[in-house]
Amino acid sequence: MNSLYQDISALVCLVLLFAVMSMITLIMYGLDKAAARKKTGRISERSLLLCGLACGWPGAILAQQMFRHKTRKPGFRLRFFATIILNVAMLVAFFAVI
Repeated sequence: MNSLYQDISALVCLVLLFAVMSMITLIMYGLDKAAARKKTGRISERSLLLCGLACGWPGAILAQQMFRHKTRKPGFRLRFFATIILNVAMLVAFFAVI
């Protein structure tokens, strides 16, 4: 019973982590798009990629479609999808340990 509780707790924490990081990442993309339109200070691509890697990539995908932001930069897209693959690999490793 303890093991099941721990598994469920880990899963709930993971879902919350993805939800929170996705919201933060979506907001960051929105702020960067607004800054790009106003030609003011931007959020670095590195910061956007790191937020995606830190479980925020579902929000990044949503933001890219909502704001039409970072969708035509092949270099960024390649690095972005690499962060998704890396994040999924970390998830697989995490669940292999549990």
